[in-house]
Amino acid sequence: MATHSTPLDLEIKPRALHMDSEAPTPRWWLGGDPVATAVLNALSLTFPEGERFFIQSVKRFAKDAPPRLAADIRAFTIQEGAHTREHMAFNAITERSGYAVAEVEAYANRRLDIARKRPPLAQLAATMALEHFTAAFAHRMLADPQFLAGAPPELARLWRWHSIEEIEHKGVAYDVFMHATRDLSEWKRWGIRRWAMLLTTLLFTRTLRDTTLMLLAQDGITGLKARWGLFRFLWLKPGLYRRMLGDYLAFYQPDFHPWQVDDRNLIAAAEADLGLAQAA
Repeated sequence: MATHSTPLDLEIKPRALHMDSEAPTPRWWLGGDPVATAVLNALSLTFPEGERFFIQSVKRFAKDAPPRLAADIRAFTIQEGAHTREHMAFNAITERSGYAVAEVEAYANRRLDIARKRPPLAQLAATMALEHFTAAFAHRMLADPQFLAGAPPELARLWRWHSIEEIEHKGVAYDVFMHATRDLSEWKRWGIRRWAMLLTTLLFTRTLRDTTLMLLAQDGITGLKARWGLFRFLWLKPGLYRRMLGDYLAFYQPDFHPWQVDDRNLIAAAEADLGLAQAA
């Protein structure tokens, strides 16, 4: 099998961002589109608990990590902690816009409990798979500027900042998994990866579908209209899932590594545009 690894010159650097959670925000803040707004609101409502799960899953295997990987784990933890904080602020905006978010958060948390009941290595494998989802989503967010064109600047800034850091640390959970399973054969590790991604795909896509529909129902958009709108957004226009499909399928290759696609050019361009400073 071909070998791939995280670039030696990669620096995972937490960046300072504190969004203004009191900024006036339209209810349908993404270009006046209720479906697009609901999808991103639903994603954000899953992030705080999800990112805590990621941190816990990775840190369990930090004890005997080599120095470089240990440093990456620390930076990953700081970045994900900041994402939790800022998406809690974003979720407060969603609630202030008139959405009942507690039910959505509770549902997403129950779905996450399915993963929490698994053994530590299975939780790490799920984190690795979910981090691949978020990195693929982040790539599309930065590569397609029109995706956030209709968003208020403060909210677009949050999502682009989050995308920068998701790309930057996209290899950490994978590298931790590979270190944790270093005594297994390459084919055994590949089998675990494939199974983890398959199960995680089912968990993630159903959770996003159901939580999005829950939010759309609060706008009076239900039934076939809601489901068609969601399908159209994910697969047709802008086709978020369709555009992520190649990145997603790459994970199933035996020689996959997240940094097979070096998209640090997207980080540099977005970072310069946003003028983000490195956090202390």
